[in-house]
Amino acid sequence: MARLLSRTFKSLKPHSNSRPTHLPFANPTEKSRKPSQILPPSSSINPSSSESPSISGSSSRNSWAVYLILSTNSPIKTYVGVTNNFSRRLKQHNGEVRGGAKASRAGRPWICACLIKGFQDKSKAYEFESKWKSFSRKLPRKRSSKNLENADNPQILLLQHRYASLNQVKDVIDCSHLEIDWRLDPM
Repeated sequence: MARLLSRTFKSLKPHSNSRPTHLPFANPTEKSRKPSQILPPSSSINPSSSESPSISGSSSRNSWAVYLILSTNSPIKTYVGVTNNFSRRLKQHNGEVRGGAKASRAGRPWICACLIKGFQDKSKAYEFESKWKSFSRKLPRKRSSKNLENADNPQILLLQHRYASLNQVKDVIDCSHLEIDWRLDPM
């Protein structure tokens, strides 16, 4: 016999418009079952493989990337982030899917300016992102004659600034194993 969750956990309130949720072990005798009685028979588990299928393929599926996106509406700005699924993340920034950074709400829609793939793990990607942002903040925005020609196009100026700071990151971190793909020409 199943019990309502709201009876077991008093803080939960039953909803009148939804079906009640039942606990799987409502009967005290069912709680005492051994795990082998709850799990599927061992014949369905492959004893020759030491890893489960979901874990074995995760390293190739979830490679980490650092990305640079550029806003196409006012205010024109750039955003640097880390993800293991860039297409989903870009949709989040553009408001098509729930999630995304609060800082990227203004300036939608966003387009990909640069995608850097090949990070060994999440921490290496976050380290790279942090360095790129840090160098971008510290790098002065120079006013040269070439920049004055592009003054009517603030997107180019922002991309040039991020490009210069990325070159400084390359001097500090070994990027030989990374694939840097500029989708918009910063020059």
